[in-house]
Amino acid sequence: MRLLAIALAALLLLIQYPLWLGKGGVLRVWEMERQIDAQRDVNGKLQLRNAALDAEVRDLKQGLEAVEERARSELGMIRKDEVFFQVLEGDAAATKPVSPASPPQAK
Repeated sequence: MRLLAIALAALLLLIQYPLWLGKGGVLRVWEMERQIDAQRDVNGKLQLRNAALDAEVRDLKQGLEAVEERARSELGMIRKDEVFFQVLEGDAAATKPVSPASPPQAK
């Protein structure tokens, strides 16, 4: 009787092995679900990026404001009737204004 119980326990363990550690086992399914969730997160971020790019393409095709904005920001272009002011940030003592009336002195 004891030998029969040991044999049945061994058979039970052999049957359980593929369920837990086999090709379609529970551990593999958990890992695949984790990978699917990670891929869904990546896909969601990419969909948001694609939607933003799509909106930008539509705006560039339809209106001139987006083209003008890009030309100003990326290429530094200005219109003919505009005046461009460049403000440099930095140490005020390092840049001394030079008066146009007095020539530079030689040392």
